[in-house]
Amino acid sequence: MTTKSRNYMNYSGLWALVTGASSGIGWHISIELAKRGCNIIGVSNQPLPLDNLKKEVESSQSVKVVTLIQDLASEEAASSVFNYCQEQSLSVDILVNNAGVLLYGEMVGSGYTPMKSILQLHVTTPALLCRLFGERMKGQKSGYILNVSSISAVMPFPTISVYGPTKAFLRYFTRAIRTEMEPYGVNVTCLLPGATDTPLNDPLQLDVRRGKTFGIVKSPGSVAKAGLVALFRNRAVCVPGLLNKAIVFIIPLIPHMLISLIYRQRIRSAAQSDAKQKQ
Repeated sequence: MTTKSRNYMNYSGLWALVTGASSGIGWHISIELAKRGCNIIGVSNQPLPLDNLKKEVESSQSVKVVTLIQDLASEEAASSVFNYCQEQSLSVDILVNNAGVLLYGEMVGSGYTPMKSILQLHVTTPALLCRLFGERMKGQKSGYILNVSSISAVMPFPTISVYGPTKAFLRYFTRAIRTEMEPYGVNVTCLLPGATDTPLNDPLQLDVRRGKTFGIVKSPGSVAKAGLVALFRNRAVCVPGLLNKAIVFIIPLIPHMLISLIYRQRIRSAAQSDAKQKQ
């Protein structure tokens, strides 16, 4: 059965590897894949949440769940995950690169280690996982790759000067390999969520409760469902929510001069506020 003819059918027996499966969008993607009959390989550096995922899925679905404790920001993360699957004879049919972290603040004020970690986590590890697992998919002429980027990929804004561009890499990398893999029957989709109610959010930066009230913040479950529907329909890009679709269209049209002006004003206001507090 070809990749195209499997859309919207039961995926029983397929193995899906999900990074960042211990919480948020990754957790819900794992749940949704299990409902479709997929066995799950959940990868994260959080043992207890992964164990909880395994218990929840196996108690409600007739699938297998394998958990792998792995720091995906380490230099050898991709090869370690791939080698583990090889050693355990786990043939990955669906690869979901979801693991991510948020990093707010000016670039020079960011810690060296956190900055290095986000670059590894958002750029190197997912790209190498696509390379390693994509080779088998190409050879068998079937498979699925879902890379989770962000609408911040279209926002070259200050204070997300590391986060946004790393997500931009994922966006364009996914589009490029989609073209390369399409002749071999491999679906490749990029998911660009907007603000989502996950544990990664900084409450000082995002009022989740108010955002959900106004429909700005999406639930991780709805984002997961939308991403998988797009993947199995072989769509290039998925942007969940009408507001987020508008943002992706409008933001690139804003002159960077205006962004710079607003940021300079913000810096001046912060400096004045600090000066008053010291008086």
